[in-house]
Amino acid sequence: MTKSVEGTETDSGGGARTLRGDLSGAFESGPALGDLDRAALAVLGREWMLHGHLQDRVGIPLAIELGGPEMMEEVSIEEWTAASPVYTRRLRRAMGITGDDVTAIFKGLQFDIGFPHQFLDVRYELADPEHGTFRLASCGALLDVEPLGDEMVRTMCHAIEDPTFPATGRVTNPRSQVLPVHRPPRVPADRSPHCEWAVTVDGKTDSQPHPNEAVVAASLAATVGLPVPASDPRAEPGGWDDYSGAFDAGFELEDLSHAGLQTALAEIAMASHLLVHGFMLSMEQRFGIAAARTAASRVLIGLGALTSQRLASALRTGAGAAGIAKLLRIHPVFAPAGYVDISVDLLDEERVRFALLDCPAVREPADRTWFAGWRDGDGGTDAFAALVRGADPRAQVARSQAGAGEHIAFDILVDPASPAAPDPAELALARLSTGARFLFRRRRPVRRPSAAAGGHRP
Repeated sequence: MTKSVEGTETDSGGGARTLRGDLSGAFESGPALGDLDRAALAVLGREWMLHGHLQDRVGIPLAIELGGPEMMEEVSIEEWTAASPVYTRRLRRAMGITGDDVTAIFKGLQFDIGFPHQFLDVRYELADPEHGTFRLASCGALLDVEPLGDEMVRTMCHAIEDPTFPATGRVTNPRSQVLPVHRPPRVPADRSPHCEWAVTVDGKTDSQPHPNEAVVAASLAATVGLPVPASDPRAEPGGWDDYSGAFDAGFELEDLSHAGLQTALAEIAMASHLLVHGFMLSMEQRFGIAAARTAASRVLIGLGALTSQRLASALRTGAGAAGIAKLLRIHPVFAPAGYVDISVDLLDEERVRFALLDCPAVREPADRTWFAGWRDGDGGTDAFAALVRGADPRAQVARSQAGAGEHIAFDILVDPASPAAPDPAELALARLSTGARFLFRRRRPVRRPSAAAGGHRP
C-alpha cells in the first residue's frame, strides 16, 4: 500500500489509483486534472472561479482608460448579460440541473464565476420552490470598490447588478425576478450581511435578452461539446457525478465526485472564455477590433500572471522548468480540454516547449478569445511570458517554429543565473483587488461514499 499526499491509502498494485493531493512532486505527462484527488480539484475549482471573476479588475479599468468612467457600467453590463446566460445554459446541461424553480436558479449560481466561493460568501435560503433569498455575508467585490466612494458602489451594486442578475435568472425561468431587499452603500458602514436579494418565479418580468447574447451564443465556446470524464472505478470514490439531486444550500465543491469535479471545472473554465468573448464584443463595438484585442491581451498579462502565482502557491507546483510545465497544464486560460488543446514538453531541467494546438479556441470565427492575434507577427508573446513568469520570474520566452497541428509554439528557458523580470503594469492593476491576496480555506472534507444521496447532508 502507498499513501497519496493527502494520506489516503491506495493500492498501487492494480486496485485504486494513486491520486495527487498537490503538484509538489515530479512533472508527469498524464492528464493533469485526472491525476489530482478530489480535495485538490476542489482547491483548483475555487481558484478557477476567482480567475473568471477577476477578469474585470483589469478589463474595466482599461475600458475606462479608453472611454471614460461611464465605461465601467456600460461594458460590465454588456459583457455579463451577453455571457452569463450562455455559460449558465452550458452548466445546467453539464451538471444535470433541470427544472425552472428557485432551487434551479440557486444551483446555477452556486457554480457561477460571478459568485466565486468564499470571496463572495453567498448564503441561500429557500422559502418554497417559488421564493427564496440569497445574502452575501461578505462580498469581495464590494470591498474592492468601497474605498472608491459611494458613487462607484452604486454603479456596481445598483446599475450593474439590476440588469445582470435577472439576465442569469431568466435562463432558468423567463418569469423569474431578482430584486434587492437591501444593498450598499452600507449604513452603518459595517453592516452585515453586505446585501440581500429576493428571487421569485411567480410573477412577470420585463427583462429581455441583450442583443449581444445571441452573438456570444453563436460562438464555438457556447456550442462545442467537451469530453465527458469517465467514472473510473479505480479513482477516489464518493460524491455526486452531477447536481441532479436535491438543492443543498450549503453546497461545496467537495460534494462532487472525481468525475463531477472535472466536469464542473471544465464549465468554470469555459465561463471565463465566454466572459472574455462578451468583454471583447462590447469593446469592439465601441473602440474597434484592434483596441478590443489589445485590451484582451493586457487583461491576460495581468490576470494570467496573477492566476499563475496563486495556482503555484495553492497546488505547490514549484519553480523552474518543471514548475512551469506543471503550471501550464492547470491554468484555466488553457482549459477546458476539447476547446483549448495544448502540448507541454519538459525537455530538461531548464527548458520547456509549449504549443497551442489546432482546436476550437483558435478557430473561433470572430476571434474574440484570449488568443486573438497570437499567430500574427509576435502576437501573444508578452501575454504568454507574463503568465509563465507568474510561476518563475526568471523565465525567458521565445517563439518556436510551429509544427504540424500547432497553432503557435513557445520555447521557455529558466536559467538559474538570470535575474527576475520586472512585474508588468497590468499585474499591479490586478493586485489592486483584495482577491489577489484572498486565502481560501477548506471548510470541510470531501463527501464520502457513505453520505446520503440526492443532495442532503448526512
